[in-house]
Amino acid sequence: MGSALTCQHPAQAALTEADFLDEMPVVLSVSRLSQPLNETPAAVTVIDEDTIRASGFRDIPDLLRLVPGFSVAYTRDNTWAIGYHGMADAFSRRFQVLVDGRSIYGSAYGAVNWGELALSIDDIERIEVVRGPNAATYGANAFLAVINIISKDPSQTPGTFVSAQYGEQGMSGLTARYGGSHGDLRYRLTLSAQTRDRFETNAFEGVHALPVKLYEETQTYFLNGRADYRVSATDELSGQFGLTAGDWQAGHSGNPEEPFGQDVSAQYLQLKYRRAYNADDEWMVQAYFTRNTLDSPNHPELCLDTIENEIVVCPGGSPSPPLYIGIGERLEAGIDQLQTRFNLEFQMNRRLARDWRMSLGAEVRHETVESLRYFNTRGKLDGTLVRSYVNMEWQAHADLLLQGGAMLEHHYFTGTDFSPRAAINYTLAKGHTLRLNVSQAYRSPTFFEQKGNLTYSTTSGTPILQVFAPSDPLRPERILSREIGYVGQYQAAHMQLDVKVFHDTIYEYMNNDGTPGRFDNRDDFNVRGGDVQLNWRPLPALRLTAQFSRAFLDAEAAVDKDLPKSAPRNNFSLLARYDLGRGWTASAGVYRSGRMKWLSEGDTTQAFTRWDARLARRWTWQGHELEAALVGQNLGADYEEFRDTNIFSRRLYGSLSLNW
Repeated sequence: MGSALTCQHPAQAALTEADFLDEMPVVLSVSRLSQPLNETPAAVTVIDEDTIRASGFRDIPDLLRLVPGFSVAYTRDNTWAIGYHGMADAFSRRFQVLVDGRSIYGSAYGAVNWGELALSIDDIERIEVVRGPNAATYGANAFLAVINIISKDPSQTPGTFVSAQYGEQGMSGLTARYGGSHGDLRYRLTLSAQTRDRFETNAFEGVHALPVKLYEETQTYFLNGRADYRVSATDELSGQFGLTAGDWQAGHSGNPEEPFGQDVSAQYLQLKYRRAYNADDEWMVQAYFTRNTLDSPNHPELCLDTIENEIVVCPGGSPSPPLYIGIGERLEAGIDQLQTRFNLEFQMNRRLARDWRMSLGAEVRHETVESLRYFNTRGKLDGTLVRSYVNMEWQAHADLLLQGGAMLEHHYFTGTDFSPRAAINYTLAKGHTLRLNVSQAYRSPTFFEQKGNLTYSTTSGTPILQVFAPSDPLRPERILSREIGYVGQYQAAHMQLDVKVFHDTIYEYMNNDGTPGRFDNRDDFNVRGGDVQLNWRPLPALRLTAQFSRAFLDAEAAVDKDLPKSAPRNNFSLLARYDLGRGWTASAGVYRSGRMKWLSEGDTTQAFTRWDARLARRWTWQGHELEAALVGQNLGADYEEFRDTNIFSRRLYGSLSLNW
């Protein structure tokens, strides 16, 4: 790859530990301009490759435990629940999640389909998390945060790589990757198979004396590839594809109406053409297509009856007439749910003058959803979203950086929205920067929030009970965020400190109002608090990463009685890495979360402290690089995750990787 292209994206180059401790890391996710952390208009957490390896985590959402203010839990339905300063539910509806610029936010329910990602954790170069609204750059649903996952460039993955894991609680994984080059072409191909059994298989629920069996075994397989071709000294063409197939068990014996199996599949194709004239002037055109399907082939068609307006499973006989789930019919090929997205985007970065930089772009997106089960129609629901944005940066003085940006967006449900942001970065002294930021963002309703229709019918098709009904026209949720931040670099101590104090007001909160369930807009409420994150290397062989967050969510019961409890008052994490020498490294992590209530059918879970540890050795054998590791997760007491019956217990696994 020629130097004209290499210099354009420092965030995509191979980064070392020194980049994150002696120099401010450069990020791209806040304004789409390359900026060191002390010049970004919003708070950012960078999770680098070294941190990923040291954590011992093998599931991407777990890595967010290292980000201030984030709550993370595996639900019990093969989904991950994520929250930032509260509003934590099973669908992660208020985040924009990107993989190499491709949105994986699902339009049907707003869910982030983490389990369907055709991406190995071994292929991640870094994760940039913008902690706060960023609709001025990414539009609707960049509401609470943006999580930008950046995969490794093929130039970083030459040769053959094989990694295997095996451990307790049904954990196993195998990943094989091959990377190479031919002239101006660089490429990478990864194949992976992963098996998980997240929780203890038996748990006591409610007042039952006998345990219920949890069905959470998952088998997921995926294949992905990437190729980058240098067309000329300034132009590059990049392509990616991914295929995922999964056989997931779900539900539990205490709720036999839940499906005990889910077949999932996902595919994506992404193309990008980029022309870079110099370090500050470039343009890019990107297009991608995604398709996600979900089927529950053995979903029971239950005999149901009504007693005092309560739906109960028939104990043995059949009511007259028998009632069945009126959504028992399926789409062609047995598909319960089908989502597609086509996205076309243009972006241009320019240096307008010595002290002025600009990023602008436009995007059009078409989304479709099909689900007879959840929308009670054989028709296809679809919508087209159009947006344009601009971000400006002005170095008004050597110590003063002014930034502004805005997104103008037309959504198929809510019409036109405008999301502005203004920020001031002032250098108090060398290495010490104060940031002031005010921004506004919107979250548009999902297809299910606006048009969900879950209906029980007789075998003849006569509707009997409507569990979810389409909503009246919904207004988008709106957040007004005020933030004061400080970024300090203490080079003599090899330490970086990031502090953020915030006050957010959320308007038009969307909530489900009962039976039949339909969503409506509620009154406003406030979230306030602060984040602290620390990167410190007190010794050449020791690196510490710590984060702490404290949040207060004030909401009236009329808005949502559970909402104030959805934000743990405190959360904390610490990850320590030590180089023992002779190829040996040791790391330990502690993760503390306060008591909280998970929304969307979650429970109140008690405060917990989780302890993880990892011991690894790297060496060379016959010219091959090897690493063996032993990882212990939750070495302390068991804790609850999302539901009080989801018990996460102590477990060990070993891993072996070979690179040649």
